[in-house]
Amino acid sequence: MRLVILDNYDLASEWAAKYICNRIIQFKPGQDRYFTLGLPTGLPRNHPESYHSYMWNNFFKHIDIDPNNAHILDGNAADLQAECDAFEKKIKEAGGIDLFVGGIGPDGHIAFNEPGSSLVSRTRLKTLAMDTILANAKYFDGDLSKVPTMALTVGVGTVMDAREVMILITGAHKAFALYKAIEEGVNHMWTVSAFQQHPRTIFVCDEDATLELRVKTVKYFKGLMHVHNKLVDPLFSMKDGN
Repeated sequence: MRLVILDNYDLASEWAAKYICNRIIQFKPGQDRYFTLGLPTGLPRNHPESYHSYMWNNFFKHIDIDPNNAHILDGNAADLQAECDAFEKKIKEAGGIDLFVGGIGPDGHIAFNEPGSSLVSRTRLKTLAMDTILANAKYFDGDLSKVPTMALTVGVGTVMDAREVMILITGAHKAFALYKAIEEGVNHMWTVSAFQQHPRTIFVCDEDATLELRVKTVKYFKGLMHVHNKLVDPLFSMKDGN
């Protein structure tokens, strides 16, 4: 397990972006060789605050990607269980997830795997906890009646099957969750803690998110930054053939 600690949100985001870029380029993707990037998902695709809308507006439309290669769960599907089963099948057909990137809630949930979720769960429909509904209200003008109470999500087991997992944790309000994630044992009430047992997990956080960690823990991982920075420096480019 790696814990990468940057000074602030912007630097943590930049480090994570560079890492993802280098991983994709080092993989050397091609026409018949896909790098599979896993991401959490949720609301109906035509909703302005859906994950589908968010990803297209902030990522996919800015890069050279075939829309047919962007697979996002459809919350409008007539048969939601069949949609979830088909998603798991697509992951297997793609050869598995090379790098899963996700964030957590203040209660330590990963994707929409709320506290108490099975740590071997697969893609499914989940009822959202009130804390998650309250946290998402800011995207719906603060109107709780507009916030969806259910969402489709990959399971903890689905993410654990990825060859590598990156978890982004920023802000003081996520500090206790980070503490639970790395300094205490695996606990289904803090689903992010499952990734202690993943062979290649990298937590990327800012200083504010470390406020609940032991001083010894913070000093240890900060002392490894000269090693961690070699993962993003130099920044590779598809043009130079690296």
